[in-house]
Amino acid sequence: FQLVAESESEGITFQIHTTCEHHAKKIQLNIAFHLLPDYPTCLPDISIGSDQLTRKQCCDLKQSLLRYAETLVAQPMVYELMMWLQQNCDGAIEPFTGDKASGSDSLQQRCSTHDAAWMALVHLDHMRAKAKYIRSIEKWTSDLGLAGRLMFMGKLILILLQGQRKAIKDYLVLQKTSKVDVDSSGKRCKEKMISVLCEEKLQAGQIR
Repeated sequence: FQLVAESESEGITFQIHTTCEHHAKKIQLNIAFHLLPDYPTCLPDISIGSDQLTRKQCCDLKQSLLRYAETLVAQPMVYELMMWLQQNCDGAIEPFTGDKASGSDSLQQRCSTHDAAWMALVHLDHMRAKAKYIRSIEKWTSDLGLAGRLMFMGKLILILLQGQRKAIKDYLVLQKTSKVDVDSSGKRCKEKMISVLCEEKLQAGQIR
């Protein structure tokens, strides 16, 4: 369990790391919940990630979980949702299509068809509206077909991105031009203190 953000106006965001069984294999899952102040009268925002599943499999699992969550509205549901995952993971997603399934499968196909895969490591100075900021990052990377990780290490905030170079460039434009955070007075503002620490082309075996 990892608390990501908490505020009276935006609710609470946290991550839970767990395992479930899929076709006799142990699958590591990272589940992110965002509980709005009106929870549990409204559904939580949920995202699911795994290095052992494809992006489509994670999406299928999320949709199945949300359908179950709709039956639990108006009652605390996080524990029930985690128990449902443990019991229904095997039947909620399609079987693996090869010996190894990875979230980079579709990424490798896109990059081999259109462009080479690139990696960028981005440094953020701070996040004041953390929950909103994280939701924006998740939406941008999903819309642009990017894989990646958001890492908090003490006061250090890093974003690792993988995908087509144009998609990474488009992401950086969104990051710099959107009002994604708030300033010290609470007003919405653009990200001005972002820096790209490195950017390089990846070999096929380096794609994760």
